[in-house]
Amino acid sequence: MILYHGSYLTVEKPVLSFSRSNLDFGKGFYTTPIKEQAVSWSARFKRNRGKSMISLYEVDEYALRNSTAVLEFKEYSDEWLDFIVSCRRGKHTGGYDVVIGGVANDKVFDTIQLFLDELVSKDEAIKRLRYEKPNIQYCFRRQAVIDGFLKFVSSEEY
Repeated sequence: MILYHGSYLTVEKPVLSFSRSNLDFGKGFYTTPIKEQAVSWSARFKRNRGKSMISLYEVDEYALRNSTAVLEFKEYSDEWLDFIVSCRRGKHTGGYDVVIGGVANDKVFDTIQLFLDELVSKDEAIKRLRYEKPNIQYCFRRQAVIDGFLKFVSSEEY
């Protein structure tokens, strides 16, 4: 499987300590199997830093799924929403090495914020989210897993 990471620089050896906390799936190195999504992520760097890079990695998905603790959300659901809210609030979210699931993009985040502000119920938030096609992200949450499974291939400037 091929995964992409959008940034302002080439990331040959991802280092978890540079990751931010309180993101969708917590502190981790975020990638996606959707190249266009990585290009979109990197666009904000081009505006702020003048450069946009996409790094490409190979991953043995079978080995990853069978030798690490993987949590996967196949759709926007109650469980996905609870997990996102917990991560964004900085709460402990289990010992998962890799979390896979939908991105809380701007439109999705607006719905999550309405839920957090108690302006819509959880049922209403999930109902709204079901109309969104999830963009998939892979969050690598342990350095040993990053080192063992992400094999840098190349990078491109956009």
